[in-house]
Amino acid sequence: MKTSWRTASLVATAAAVLALTTACGQDNGTAPASAAQNVGATAPAGSPTTGAGTGSGNGYGADGNQSSSSPTAAAPAGKLTVATNANLGKVVTDGSGLTLYRFDNDTANPPKSNCDGTCATTWPPVPAGDATAGAGIDKSLLGEVTRADGTKQLTIGGWPAYRYAKDANAGDVNGQGVGGKWFALAPNGKKASLAALPGLSVRKDPKLGDIIVDKNGMTVYRFLKDKAWPKSVSNCTGACLQKWPAVGIVKPGDTQGVKKKGLMGFTRPDGVQQMTVNCWPIYTFSGDKAPGDTNGQGVGGTWYAVSPDGKPVGAPGN
Repeated sequence: MKTSWRTASLVATAAAVLALTTACGQDNGTAPASAAQNVGATAPAGSPTTGAGTGSGNGYGADGNQSSSSPTAAAPAGKLTVATNANLGKVVTDGSGLTLYRFDNDTANPPKSNCDGTCATTWPPVPAGDATAGAGIDKSLLGEVTRADGTKQLTIGGWPAYRYAKDANAGDVNGQGVGGKWFALAPNGKKASLAALPGLSVRKDPKLGDIIVDKNGMTVYRFLKDKAWPKSVSNCTGACLQKWPAVGIVKPGDTQGVKKKGLMGFTRPDGVQQMTVNCWPIYTFSGDKAPGDTNGQGVGGTWYAVSPDGKPVGAPGN
């Protein structure tokens, strides 16, 4: 009877130890993802590590359920560049192509960040240390602000810059408008918006002079094989049109600095409506990645940027 009691006791003790060990192992093996994820890492939409959502009560876009401890590592900013978003226009991106944001609760003059704790987990501050100005970025607008934890955060036009944890891929803008306080950064530090440019306007290029750009600031081109008279004819079709997208119809009143004569649209045989300047069909170039690019200039000896009066800039005989 005594042996049976001791055996039962040992079995019970072993079971208790095993249960405790298993529980600790599970606890150690399933630490909150936010504790293991670098501040600059991105998470898929819907991931519980982001804790973000539009209209969150705290105004940060965070759900308030994350640890308030500050992450210790941040992905470097790298070379900042400008991407063009169909709905937002010019947007600043980091060296990995991720969109940068600003927070309405912050201040730019003087620069001050008011995003800490859970907010900074959902909206990782962009480090200032290695940030450099790439294409389309004015380096004089780049600065830094010292955060409450002593780290240096990048500022653009005075506004502290952040990433968004739910932006998993280059070009994502899932943080736009979150909580009515978060907005993608334009190159001048303002909120990104298409309202900044008319449908067609003129930009002074350092090499080409005055050239026409579209509403996103992208260079507009002409194809020398097209025709303007007696009617507009585009000879860019199929694969050509994929490489050189046709500029859509723009109302004459939505232009600035462009000659009004011959400023009209026409319907292509493929049904696409295309804009013309001085009756010449106009296009953008898929090889231009940021406003200010002129990579299409002179391609094949047939593609040229367009002057305000519709002439092909730099083309033979012009």
